[in-house]
Amino acid sequence: MMKRYHLFEFEDLSWFPDILRQSMMDFLRFMISKINIYQPIIPLMQEALRHTPEADILDLCSGGGGGIAGIQQELSKRLGYGVHITLTDKFPNQPAFELIQKQTKGAITYIAEPIDATNVPGSFTNFRTIFSAFHHFKPGLATAILRDAARKKVPIGVFEGANKSWLEIALVLFLFPFIILLVTPFIKPFRFSRLFFTYLIPVLPLCIMWDGMVSILRLYSPTMLLKITQDISAENYTWQAGKARHWSGSKVIYLIGYPV
Repeated sequence: MMKRYHLFEFEDLSWFPDILRQSMMDFLRFMISKINIYQPIIPLMQEALRHTPEADILDLCSGGGGGIAGIQQELSKRLGYGVHITLTDKFPNQPAFELIQKQTKGAITYIAEPIDATNVPGSFTNFRTIFSAFHHFKPGLATAILRDAARKKVPIGVFEGANKSWLEIALVLFLFPFIILLVTPFIKPFRFSRLFFTYLIPVLPLCIMWDGMVSILRLYSPTMLLKITQDISAENYTWQAGKARHWSGSKVIYLIGYPV
């Protein structure tokens, strides 16, 4: 599947109730964390960190913060020091961020004010990451996000925990309904609204399935990502893209850029 279809996602709609949006992000965080989908890209992040004097990471478009705690632990273990990660978003999910900060005992913190990924304040010079969110942006905004990092000479890593395949779409449509019903009571922070809109009025399962399918259709392949970087003029900055294989057989699409 090489073509990209930018259909709508419920999470992106301004009128979509925030209580549903946060529950959807909580589900995504729960699933990503449980299967540790981003484990294969840890070596790539290690390499990117070598190209900045900063030891910390600024995570953009953090959403529900899915998988970030596992990444922080594994990176700290490999590098031999405690890597600090700061979560940010244009619309911060503060309850989820507070939970992650508490669970990691401050190794991961957050900024409560909105941060625009297309124009990050110049005071942030550390490695930027975007997990499971780059597909939300049309090519114009996607280019602006990468250009901002390249022109400010800071490394950036874009990671999508999916393989852009029809098989994964089938799994979302036919397997996700059962997974959602099974795991919902164990997702934190606990919300009565999540139970209500899952079991009594099943709005959440339907929205999660739709957004999951559309997310795959929206994904940029490594070839598409490298094509976007061709429109970015920045001296002494290099890009690499590809797919990293997860133990489950799935693959993580990645794009990494850094100054050289």
